[in-house]
Amino acid sequence: MDRERRKVSNPLALAVLAFLVQRPMHPYEIGRLLKERNLQQSIKYRSSSLYMVVEQLHRDGYVTPQDTSREGRRPERTTYALTQDGRAELRTRMRELVSTPVKEYPGFQAALSLIVVLSPGEVPGLLDRRHHILTERAGEIRTRLDAAPAKGVDRVFVIEHEYELALVEAELTFVGRLADLIKEDSEGFSTFWYGLHRADRPTDDEPTPWR
Repeated sequence: MDRERRKVSNPLALAVLAFLVQRPMHPYEIGRLLKERNLQQSIKYRSSSLYMVVEQLHRDGYVTPQDTSREGRRPERTTYALTQDGRAELRTRMRELVSTPVKEYPGFQAALSLIVVLSPGEVPGLLDRRHHILTERAGEIRTRLDAAPAKGVDRVFVIEHEYELALVEAELTFVGRLADLIKEDSEGFSTFWYGLHRADRPTDDEPTPWR
């Protein structure tokens, strides 16, 4: 292809290319393997989006149709193979993702930047609730990790869950500490936050939190 190729940035597209490293597959089989390997915990996808991603990869020359088959009265299924360009793009993007941190915008971080709009008396309870949910999530992840060896799952296929657990545990520590600080009315917080919520609705002469 003479035109400039589109860089693969969609995690689902990278997953498709990664599965095709093993052997040619049709999208239905790729979707089944995504579910079997529990990758929906790391990669957001729907069956419809999977087929669209495969079609885009085909247009960009990263995968190519190999053959089409039909079983009984089921719709035809096209098997796709990875091209050399697809293999090169996959490795290039994976090297970038593994080696280079990028700025992400998680919802909780955004909420913390705006938390002044909530009463300091209300926030500790909300943080305690978040701490409880995170504790349950950490337990679920540990259960998956503990079960992996007995199922014969190679550790390389669960390292994303180990990373997820590390993030959850770090957030648990932060959330617990922040809730305690607010409960104790630490000197680390100015009087502005408390003054802002003297009444249910701030008056016009109260200072604005935005600078």
